[in-house]
Amino acid sequence: MTKSLLITISLLLIALFASSQNSVSISGTVKDVKGEILPGAGIYLSGYKIAAVSDNSGKFTLANLKPGNYDVLVQMMGYLPFSKNVIISDKSVILEATLHESVTQLKEVVINIDPNRKKYIELFKDRFIGKTPNAEKCKILNPEVLITEYDKGRRILKVTADEFLIVENQALGYRIKYLLKYFENDFNSNIIFFSGLPHFEELDGSKSKKKKWLKNREIAYAGSTQHFFKSLYNNKTKEEGFIIYKLREVENKNRLADKLIDNKIKLFTSQSRTAFLTDSSNDSLIYWQRKKNEPKTVQVLNRSEVLTDTLVKTIYKDLKTINYTDALYIMFTKERETKLYTSTSGHAVGRPADIPNYQISVMSMIDGPANFYEVGAVQDPKSLLYSGFWGYEKVADMVPLDYVPAQKSE
Repeated sequence: MTKSLLITISLLLIALFASSQNSVSISGTVKDVKGEILPGAGIYLSGYKIAAVSDNSGKFTLANLKPGNYDVLVQMMGYLPFSKNVIISDKSVILEATLHESVTQLKEVVINIDPNRKKYIELFKDRFIGKTPNAEKCKILNPEVLITEYDKGRRILKVTADEFLIVENQALGYRIKYLLKYFENDFNSNIIFFSGLPHFEELDGSKSKKKKWLKNREIAYAGSTQHFFKSLYNNKTKEEGFIIYKLREVENKNRLADKLIDNKIKLFTSQSRTAFLTDSSNDSLIYWQRKKNEPKTVQVLNRSEVLTDTLVKTIYKDLKTINYTDALYIMFTKERETKLYTSTSGHAVGRPADIPNYQISVMSMIDGPANFYEVGAVQDPKSLLYSGFWGYEKVADMVPLDYVPAQKSE
């Protein structure tokens, strides 16, 4: 009897130990700069639906977490948002969140004196929320927190915010609290970079509306960057519907030398300023101007499939890395591009005639290597540049990092 009891106790202890190894927590206290405790603060995990509220002692706990990398966000009325990156492995973490009071009067003055603010906000919405069908059902509830800055010389629009941006997505059924780190739109290169810390909350809705949201979420997740990196981490890209090729940029040998082109343009331009201009001279000028506009490089698609075990390296625990030179040409074969996307979005990527209208994205390495996690999140968003379908999808098509498709949750 005693032996049986000891075995039972031992098994319980083993189970408790195993549970503690697989589940860790982030806890702490919320205070202001004077050391006063702040009850009622909202504490969130960026990218997830996980949240807590500080109690009367200013304490909070985010429990039942898996080991990994997390961004903790803290929000309190009258204070600036707080964010802290936390890495947890086999031990729980305790942190202290110190909040600073928010100064709003200065921001209101800046908003009032900017005559182009409305135009900049509209540009920001198009490039941040996106222009997909889901974007049409999204609304920024507090655009007044946005601070815009336009550099006319460099033609760069920058947008920041010192409070959470609230986005209501009626297409997917989420309210997103987004702590915008940076947004930059370079109009010369037509490149957009933005990064931030989003937290997702479920919207209330009828049974039929929730059913529609679930379906829309599955569509939004399928073929997304989150889906791709999650399958890449688990070496299941082919199984999940992704095919990876290399897209190489090479010299356009059909393009004439710049020196020759410039000399011809100079010659026929000078003739155009004299009384001896002929139709032939004018046609020649147009011809050489067209030659000037020809691309210096062309893209060549290598249709030898890239294997994930040659692309991905494991350098750190719970973190994988990719680094490459030529761009990756990524096809998602389980969904097709729509006519609306190919004809009006301006993001469509060229494809060989024998490839069906799969969703195609191009991923270029900007500042490698790029690290990513099992949940499908990239550590540094500026390390990669997306074009094609992934360049088309923005915040309106985001789902939480803990999202699980219905067919996989069963």
